Amino acid sequence: MKRRKFFQYASFGGVGLVLASKESSLASVAQAAGAQSSNSKVPKSSIGAPLESFTYRTPTVDRAGRITQQQSFTAQFFSESLPYTKRHSGESSDTRLEMVALSGGMSSHRRVKLSPFFISKYPIVQSQWAAIAALPKIHRELAPAPAHFRGSALPVESISWLEAVEFCDRLTKHTGRQYQLPSEAQWEYACRAGTHTPFHTGETITGNMADYVSTYTYKSEPPGRYRKSTLPVGDFLPNAFGLHDMHGNVWEWCADKWQAADRQGLYRQARAQTQRAIRGGSWLDGPDKLRSTNRSGYDETGLNRTIGFRVVAT
Repeated sequence: MKRRKFFQYASFGGVGLVLASKESSLASVAQAAGAQSSNSKVPKSSIGAPLESFTYRTPTVDRAGRITQQQSFTAQFFSESLPYTKRHSGESSDTRLEMVALSGGMSSHRRVKLSPFFISKYPIVQSQWAAIAALPKIHRELAPAPAHFRGSALPVESISWLEAVEFCDRLTKHTGRQYQLPSEAQWEYACRAGTHTPFHTGETITGNMADYVSTYTYKSEPPGRYRKSTLPVGDFLPNAFGLHDMHGNVWEWCADKWQAADRQGLYRQARAQTQRAIRGGSWLDGPDKLRSTNRSGYDETGLNRTIGFRVVAT
């Protein structure tokens, strides 16, 4: 068995996820979603790319999973062109990377004041990964097709934190813009999208809103089904910032070293200095792991069918 495939499977039994299911006591957001969509303070001048607008709908549900409102928002983004890659049979070769503008504000994670930044509208998909993997190496090699579940529009997974950083480094060199993994503060701010509830969808979440093991319930919503795999990004409606798949599908690597929180909400450094934070939950998790505040850690060299990433530009 090849080394990558061995660790891809061994990650489940040998190096389990380090789960921290306790809600953060600092769970508050200073900026409402409506302010984000109307706020003109977005990082236009520093990015060197024209901004476009898009309009979308975002639902909110009550504890029974019933949609109580569905609001329309408008956000801005720029589109990054990536190198052309050979078209897979019957699949799109479009590898554009859409980066959504966030105006910044106070993140509930450690009460960090965030400057404006851009974040990818979706997790990085396999066609985008293949395009960047074909560029010259900076620090380490990248396999062009590392994912367990194959499909150009599926999120890339089974990639280590170190490989995700290499992706960012190559993307930075190719575009001349600074790309990196989001900090935990940036990720949670982007996920919450101005909400104070456990999920950006409201008091609970349903299988019609994210890819997870929805046979388990969080509140009193009806159970859904377990799809047993990743899904194409964008299959579900976005949050109020216009971002898709912030809950479920794949966990997402963050830039930070993993620090667990104690019962008082204070953070302590993990014994293993090579562990990195992951957020968002996955197709293999129940709803509790999808909460905006839920955190976990994984070794930076680890490969897992549940972990992918998205990128930010500062």
